[in-house]
Amino acid sequence: MTIQIKTELCAMFNIRYPLFLAGMAGGMTTVELVAAVSNAGGLGTLGAAYLEPTAIREAILEIRKLTDKPFAVNLFASRASDNNERIREVQQALNPMRRKLGMASVVGEDVATSNLFEEQIAVLIGEKVPVISTAFGILPEPFMRQAKKAKLLVVTMVTTVREALLAEQAGCDAIVAQGSEAGGHRGTFDITEHRMGANIGTFALVPQIVDQVKIPVIAAGGIMDGRGLVASLVLGAQGVQMGTRFLTAIESGAHDAYKQALLNSTEESTVLTKGFSGRPARGIQNGFIREWDASGVEPLPFPTQNTVTRDIRNAANRQSNPDYMSLWAGQGTRLLTSEQSAEDIVDETIRQALLICDE
Repeated sequence: MTIQIKTELCAMFNIRYPLFLAGMAGGMTTVELVAAVSNAGGLGTLGAAYLEPTAIREAILEIRKLTDKPFAVNLFASRASDNNERIREVQQALNPMRRKLGMASVVGEDVATSNLFEEQIAVLIGEKVPVISTAFGILPEPFMRQAKKAKLLVVTMVTTVREALLAEQAGCDAIVAQGSEAGGHRGTFDITEHRMGANIGTFALVPQIVDQVKIPVIAAGGIMDGRGLVASLVLGAQGVQMGTRFLTAIESGAHDAYKQALLNSTEESTVLTKGFSGRPARGIQNGFIREWDASGVEPLPFPTQNTVTRDIRNAANRQSNPDYMSLWAGQGTRLLTSEQSAEDIVDETIRQALLICDE
């Protein structure tokens, strides 16, 4: 069986290698990291879900100063409203953590999370971002129509065959099949049926989706090197998306304490939690997760839980305290390296894949 590293995906997205950077929100995907991956031949992705529309536009302009290659911007397609019904109970469970960080307790006033999706997507379409990617659902039909009219490519993260079929029917150009090994939030559309997400492993999920859709499939979840790329191609994927692998890159926006926690972790270190955001996400178990679980309190739904824990996460970052950071990570962390550039990571991945294919 002959495996070609350059797939149809490369021609469709005008990239040299079938390797996407995951759109990790929260400042991990700096403009430097995005541009470096694109310049190295992959597709850099800006995780912009938490950014103000003006900040997204500024980041797009900065990326374009650093690269003339295609890149993507990722947003959360979910537009859920806040649910403050148990806000006092949740804040009381969080207050002991605040006190450990030297913060004042919070009584339990209602919170209001900004919903900027329509303004955010308007920036992407107005700036003609080459690729729009979404998590937690499909780009709504009016915006899909605008993106197609502007000749922009649209990618959606999926975690089941059913979601993949919905994405294809909606007009997506490609889909990212995210296995349960993936770090952070995966793109499960609706967690009412799967409380902790649809936890199907990457190499079980990919071939089942490939057999059911006609558009390109990009494998994601636990893929850290050329071996994972080749394995994904053998299973029918046309490329891979890697997130955790780039968190310790020189250009990554991850806090130094976060990077060190990643480098100290193993395949046994991560757990799934809804404690930080109200949506299931994979991260390194730390003080926050242990204390939240011990409280026995059910988290508020996303995005409300994410909003009420933000002050704790921000304080932990200021204090360089990884015990109360959201240390999102996939299950392949033994394969991480320190102080390696994004370009070197891309080059190393492709070289290893080519060597395997030549054997």
